[in-house]
Amino acid sequence: MTGTIPEQHPIADSFTGYILRFASAEVLSTHNWPETETMAEGNFTIRYGLRYLGRLHISIVPGLVVLDYGDMLTGEEAWDFLIRKSNLYPRSEVVGYRNDGTEDMVFIRVLDMAVTPEVLAYGTESDTKPLAKITALIAEDASGIPDRLLQYLPRYPSLSAWQAESNS
Repeated sequence: MTGTIPEQHPIADSFTGYILRFASAEVLSTHNWPETETMAEGNFTIRYGLRYLGRLHISIVPGLVVLDYGDMLTGEEAWDFLIRKSNLYPRSEVVGYRNDGTEDMVFIRVLDMAVTPEVLAYGTESDTKPLAKITALIAEDASGIPDRLLQYLPRYPSLSAWQAESNS
């Protein structure tokens, strides 16, 4: 696939519900809890950021992967490569937007692939800066919630269950 550089196409999942803030944590919820601050409600685009080695507060949402032998990958193909095969090509590069909305390009070797990806919520599919950095999902029923979201976020059936866990 050498030649024309494809547009960035990060993977994305859809979530309908609420982004809530409780203390300093930002969570996704299928229910609006009166004890929390509602940051936003509606349909959200969820993306996943790969954290920088030694700087875990910074992550990049891969939009394009440029392999060191010239091939370029986007979307699910890029994500699958990064999760399953990136250790084979540490000089390959990831192009995308960091969790602060800044465009960046880094070598795969500067990403910490052993750390769970950061879950980021965006208002629209075209946004490059997230509305929130999500730390948990509060949903009594997980049906209809994307598998990848369930894989990368701890899920609690209620606000009180999440509070009990986060205070312990």
